[in-house]
Amino acid sequence: MKLLAIETATEACSVAVHVDGTVIERFEIAPRRHAELTLPWAGQLLAEAGISRRQLDAVAISRGPGAFTGVRLAIAIAQGIALAIDRPLLAVSTLQALALRAPVGQQQVLAAIDARMGEVYAGRFACADGQWQAIDAEQVMPPQALVLEGRGWFGVGTGFAALDGALVQAAGAALAGVDAGALPHAADVASLAVAAFARGEAIAPERVEPAYLRNNVALTIAEQQALREARA
Repeated sequence: MKLLAIETATEACSVAVHVDGTVIERFEIAPRRHAELTLPWAGQLLAEAGISRRQLDAVAISRGPGAFTGVRLAIAIAQGIALAIDRPLLAVSTLQALALRAPVGQQQVLAAIDARMGEVYAGRFACADGQWQAIDAEQVMPPQALVLEGRGWFGVGTGFAALDGALVQAAGAALAGVDAGALPHAADVASLAVAAFARGEAIAPERVEPAYLRNNVALTIAEQQALREARA
């Protein structure tokens, strides 16, 4: 299978090309440069892989949650490419892709991304038959609202560094370890997308929907003041 994957939902920008089990990727922490980098990287990686856009079987993206602008950008670019070559899209969860950053051997992962505004995007995943599966619905919430039962969880993502580590404190003894610097990669999006393609989950480009988890993108003045008081 030949697939192009794009991940721009966080401060990191990454693009990957999967060709029959071999993956090559460009990855860089590049705030506000996603639009500048994504298409050139896609062209470079396709050339490096020795294939053209029209040889792709599908295009994949991480659909969020994450930065509104980044999520929209990935969808717009992927839709443009897919429509131009008449190929389907595969949209995978950004948090599920992030869960693949956990060390090999972990069975339970809490993936979390800093959502700003005093909140985190969080999703719980378990490994079954070598695949990470969502345990329940992804959420946007204050870190203090986390309820994590049992032990042996591994935390990945910037949500664990946000708000002075409030999510780590909320999880307490349930966490066996944390990688607060982990960011989602397009290579992991590609891995999830290939499996989704095999399950028949590819869709028409115009049917892709982002997973924002919340509608408001900025705090009101009153909410900003309340958040400052809560942190004091």
